[in-house]
Amino acid sequence: MESLLKSQASRLGPVFSDPERYRLQIIYTRIDRDDQNQPHCTDFSYRLDPNAYFYPASTVKLAAAALALEKLNDLAIRGLNRHTIMLTDSLPGATPAAFTDASSPSGLPSIGNYIKKILLVSDNDAFNRLYEFIGQESFNKNLWSKGYPGAQVLHRVGVSGISPENNRYTNAITFRQGRKIIHQQPVQYSLLTFSPRKDEIGKAYYNEQNKLVQAPMDASHKNRIYLSDLHNILKSIIFPDLVTKSQRFRLKEDDYGFLYHCMSAQPQESERPTYDPAVFHHNYVKFLLFGAEKNNRISGDVRSFNKPGWAYGTLTDVAYIADFSHQVEFMLSTTVYVNDNNGILSDENYQFKQIGEPFMQALGELIYNYERQRQRAFRPDLSRFRIDYSNKNF
Repeated sequence: MESLLKSQASRLGPVFSDPERYRLQIIYTRIDRDDQNQPHCTDFSYRLDPNAYFYPASTVKLAAAALALEKLNDLAIRGLNRHTIMLTDSLPGATPAAFTDASSPSGLPSIGNYIKKILLVSDNDAFNRLYEFIGQESFNKNLWSKGYPGAQVLHRVGVSGISPENNRYTNAITFRQGRKIIHQQPVQYSLLTFSPRKDEIGKAYYNEQNKLVQAPMDASHKNRIYLSDLHNILKSIIFPDLVTKSQRFRLKEDDYGFLYHCMSAQPQESERPTYDPAVFHHNYVKFLLFGAEKNNRISGDVRSFNKPGWAYGTLTDVAYIADFSHQVEFMLSTTVYVNDNNGILSDENYQFKQIGEPFMQALGELIYNYERQRQRAFRPDLSRFRIDYSNKNF
C-alpha cells in the first residue's frame, strides 16, 4: 500500500507529503472473485489508528439507513414498510414535528424518502428523523452487537443547542396507512452508559454564542466511529455473505437493492425528491475518484456506492467503486483533516475544496488505475449492482 502511494506522491499533493499534519488514514480492499463469482477480500491500510479521533460527520448516516430498515423488518407489522407514512411529534429541547415532506411523492414523510435524501445529498434532517425512529440506545447497542464496540452515536447532526441529555430523548412517532394507525412509538429515553473519552479537535473554536474560545473543542460528547468500522459497515452491506450472521444487518434482498440504488444514484436521477443540478450536480457527494467536481467524468460506466461526511475540518469518504465497462471493483475509505490556516473550528475556513477533495480524487484515480491494469484469475460478474437509473421513482 505504502509503495503504491509513494509511486504517485507528487500527484497526491500536500496531504501525502505531510500525512501526520493532515491526520491521514486510508483503507483499501482488493476484491478477487473465484470461479463461482464469490468475492475474496484483502485489506490494506495506511496510517490506520483507532486512537486518532476524527469527527465522523455524515458518515454515520449509512448505518442509520441500514438500522432503520432492519428495525422495520424486526417489527414485522403488517402494512409497515419504508413507504408507510411516518409522522414525528415535536420534542421540547430537541426537534420540531415532521408531519409533511414536500420532497416526497405523497407530500408526507416516510423512512424510504428519508433514506433517499440521506444517500443522495446527505440531508441532515432526514438522518435526525431516522435517529429518532431507531433511538439512541438501540442505535448503539445494535452497532456494538455487530462488532463495532467503539462506536458512539450520541446526537443528531446539523442542529445546535441540543444538550447531550436531550439527545438521549427521541420523539414519539406514528405510522399511518391512510387514516389507519399502523404503529405508534412513544418517546424513548436512552439509559446507556458510555465509556469515558478525552477527544479534542482543533486549536480554538467558536461556541454557540459565536464567541471565540482559545482552546481545543471538547469532542467527548460528539459522535465517534472508527474508519475501520465505517469501512466494514459498508462491506457488510455490499457483501453481506462475507460477514457472520450476527454481524449482518437483518435486511431483505429488496432492502439491499434499495440501498444500492440510493447510494450510487446521482441527484438528477431522482424525480422525488427533485434537486437543482446547478447545486446538487452528479458528483455532489462523490469525493473518492470523482473529487466532487461537476465536470469530472470517468471513462466507462463507473459508479461509487458511498457515504461521505464533512465537518469541523474533517473530510471522510467510504466507497465501493464498480466499473461495469471494464469489470473492475474495489473498496476505498479515507479521512483527512484540512483545517490548515488557523486551526479554528466553526469559522468554516476549511480547505475541503483546495486540499481535501483534490486529494481524494487523486487517491481514487491511483487505486482505480491500479485496479484497471491488475491481473485477475476471474472477471467479476457485477450484475448484482447494476441499477436501472431511468426509474426515478426508486
